[in-house]
Amino acid sequence: MGKTIRWGRRAEVCMNPSTIQAGASFVRSELFTQTSAPVLTAAVPLTFPRLRIREFVAKKIMFRSFYRASAFPILASLAVLVAGCESNDPRFSSQTQYLGGTRGTATAPGAPQDNISYWDGDGVGGKPSIKISLGEQRAYFYKSGALVGISQLSTGREGLNTPHGKFSVTQKDVAHVSSLYGDYVDAGGTVVKPNVDVNKDPKPPGTHFKGAPMPFFMRVTQGIGLHAGYLPGFPASHGCIRMPEFMAQSFFKSVSVGTPVAITD
Repeated sequence: MGKTIRWGRRAEVCMNPSTIQAGASFVRSELFTQTSAPVLTAAVPLTFPRLRIREFVAKKIMFRSFYRASAFPILASLAVLVAGCESNDPRFSSQTQYLGGTRGTATAPGAPQDNISYWDGDGVGGKPSIKISLGEQRAYFYKSGALVGISQLSTGREGLNTPHGKFSVTQKDVAHVSSLYGDYVDAGGTVVKPNVDVNKDPKPPGTHFKGAPMPFFMRVTQGIGLHAGYLPGFPASHGCIRMPEFMAQSFFKSVSVGTPVAITD
């Protein structure tokens, strides 16, 4: 006899009216060899009860229905959350509260309090220097290496970031006004168009530009300086370094042209 080699097994499900009615199927198995004809083995009944098939289909339908029913409220909740974050974010509110009050007013109930800024530099001698942390939004004032004051800040917002690096004070101007940012006002001084950029915003007829005030301005590089301004609690300026007015005044009287200023991330 020749050596038997199993090349493979082929299974065929033979269905006819009688087996369908009986709810069964039979498998015919053929064994191939090199030297003999196919050998038929005994038929093996394989049963697939209709009840199990119906249960399987029912479970699939229930799962899909549950998934669709669950997905809608989840997506709706996410939409509400995103909208809520935007509407509750103080940066999107025209009534944003600032340290010391609402912008344009002297005081406002519930305005955030500045519990960080302080000045102990009066009467202390030594060479002045300033370190600014953009990440902390704080400025540190030193005299001969001794820390004498800390100020909260609001530096440049995204897209108008305050540069980091080593600089020095190049100009002091106690009553500086911006030549780029401010308002368009009429002949009587009434604001017609607020918060404009002269390089981007067209001037309405009959108006002129009035630069934004930057008291106690200490320039450190072209277009950038420390000065008194409103602080919303996050980076919000056009690149300058805003400080509470009493801190800007203390820094201003203690620096001179050439005072080193280090700005870090």
